[in-house]
Amino acid sequence: MVVITIIGYRELFLQLMGSNLSGESYYFEQYFSENTGMLILVGFLLFLLFSAVSIVSYLYPVFYMKRLTEGKTDIKTDEILGDFKKNAKKIIIYYLGMMFVVMPLCIIVILISYVLILILIGIVLMLFVFPFIFNFITFLSYDYFNTDKGFFESMGYAMRAQFSYDNKRENSPFWKYWGATIINFLIYNIITSIFTMIPMMFFYAALLTNTSSGDFEQNPLTGTFGIVIFIIYGVSLLVSFILMNLLYVNSGLMYYDSRTDLHQKMEFAEIETIGVNE
Repeated sequence: MVVITIIGYRELFLQLMGSNLSGESYYFEQYFSENTGMLILVGFLLFLLFSAVSIVSYLYPVFYMKRLTEGKTDIKTDEILGDFKKNAKKIIIYYLGMMFVVMPLCIIVILISYVLILILIGIVLMLFVFPFIFNFITFLSYDYFNTDKGFFESMGYAMRAQFSYDNKRENSPFWKYWGATIINFLIYNIITSIFTMIPMMFFYAALLTNTSSGDFEQNPLTGTFGIVIFIIYGVSLLVSFILMNLLYVNSGLMYYDSRTDLHQKMEFAEIETIGVNE
């Protein structure tokens, strides 16, 4: 994912960072107008490739934790890859459902929240909307691949599970799930912000300390400096993806917390072992 992101956005990033020394007012627009066909084709191919790799990254902890709940302890990569092959049809349905059903709905909710920011209510709403959407999507993913339910049935469970347990005997888990997610989001943002600031500090330091000859300002990301920046950029992306994976795992733990039917099975198993070792 890091390699695809750097390769895919390197040319765009260079154009954004490069200054316009010739005095043209629409240098950035001109660049796109002269390379429209290539950019559309490359962008589409990179989108498909990045989507496929993202699905693997996103579903890996889902299949891994599913095997843990089945009592497996020595889980090998080949077994996880086998799960991907076995669930190929469900993965395609999942991908289409996420792209054409879940994502549009989430975008609408986020846009409404942004509009409400104008009357200050949206600022508070955003603190609830983002963690809720994240938990909803991850609960949907875990439930769809941990059960025999259809996509929309798992969507219904993901929504209900945010507010109540199926057994109806326990209090609403909403605040527990929201609190755990918001804390992890804060940790994620603090760490990624540190790594994002490092390349920018190097860049602005170079701008201030280099003799103005025009070449550096026009192509600031070429040569040794450009290599250093992209290495740091790659490391920051890697850290970001790893931390996001931890968010998926955290949400997976909350999903299994919501599955009170699994808790009941565990309780029965523990009851059956009473007296065995006496």
